[in-house]
Amino acid sequence: MTEDIIRVEGLSTRFFTEQGQVNAVDDLDFRIERGEVFGIVGESGSGKSVTARSLMDLIESPGRITDGRIWFNDAELADHIAEDNEEAVDGDFVDLLSITEQERTALRGTSFSMIFQDPESSFNPSLTVGEQLAEAVEVQQRASANPRSTKAKTETADYSFSNYLLSTMLPSQRFVTDESRERAIELLELVGIPDPVERADEYPHEYSGGMLQRAMIAQALAGEPDVLVADEPTTALDVTIQAQILDLLDELQEETGMTILLITHNLGVVARMCDRVGVMYAGEIVERGTLEDVFDDHVHPYTEGLLGSIPDLESAGGRLQPIGGNVPSLLDHEMGDRCHFADRCPKAMDQCLEHPPEYAAAGSDDHTVRCVLAERSYDEQDALPAGYFDDTERPAGDKHETPDQSAGEPPEGRTQPQTTVEESGGESR
Repeated sequence: MTEDIIRVEGLSTRFFTEQGQVNAVDDLDFRIERGEVFGIVGESGSGKSVTARSLMDLIESPGRITDGRIWFNDAELADHIAEDNEEAVDGDFVDLLSITEQERTALRGTSFSMIFQDPESSFNPSLTVGEQLAEAVEVQQRASANPRSTKAKTETADYSFSNYLLSTMLPSQRFVTDESRERAIELLELVGIPDPVERADEYPHEYSGGMLQRAMIAQALAGEPDVLVADEPTTALDVTIQAQILDLLDELQEETGMTILLITHNLGVVARMCDRVGVMYAGEIVERGTLEDVFDDHVHPYTEGLLGSIPDLESAGGRLQPIGGNVPSLLDHEMGDRCHFADRCPKAMDQCLEHPPEYAAAGSDDHTVRCVLAERSYDEQDALPAGYFDDTERPAGDKHETPDQSAGEPPEGRTQPQTTVEESGGESR
């Protein structure tokens, strides 16, 4: 049985704004196995990127992780942390939210690394790409004497501005060594950039979008991380370049055996890359399982709606079936304690006015869903009337009162075609 490398339990991330508290991630639970590609998919505004940044401890003010645990499987790190903080350790697992900020920061680049959505804003425009890659390599090499020692990983913090000034006058005192520069060129070659020696001396603006994305992947690999978080790695790239980037990630994952958390809104990318997937909506994972569970045996109407929105090239003249409505507001005082998809769901019933727990669903042992349809069938007798969520003045006890004609006719049940993994552009692993 494959062991878990990450376990997320009850993770909640809030943003405290002038408009109110935003529940970007709410009581999130999932696990990632060592060496697998785990995907999180959903519409924009579902909380996917906030989940990735929470894992990396990159939440900025006014945001804050308010609850939960992020367990990371590393036996040597656990032994080191247990010396001073036994409560943060459970066997070989370390709760990253229970250790110090300095210890968490030391894990970035070596244990965790991230590919961001926008590579142009992630590189310093005043430095060459090779310099930036070499610096990332140098930081890792200076901590390589004891890779799992938090003390070793933080020694580079002693490098001050005076050291920098000295390095500009004395080449022997340079922070980045020739070995790190050579490794930077090797990384550029590894990610498929032509003429890496010449390209290393070019600035970010001289790279195309696809090449800059490859350079960012090289930078993320500089520390040889255990877990790579890829946040929309193919955003704003044309289809051909997208395919090349996905092929590159697939090859690197097979060669290095690293674990990848893939954030995307593209189900075709999920079908092509992932071993397991979590479908995210309004800060929650509403369905989770293997590719076959989600694509072939899905339960949640939101998952069904996402699959129904995929273009079907085989049915000429067929129409897309978009999900009606929009992602709800995540402001705490507007969310309500109910199923957050109920106002867009064609199968909403009385029971959906209560917040659903996580149910076990048919399929693999890992298939779970936050929907009452996992326990019962849809019954029109219990269906909420059309316009129920639009009529905010109706008393709670009158929810089955027939709305006037201005509210529109009841929406017909959406019948979605069953979309398999292969039909979505991927192959079952």
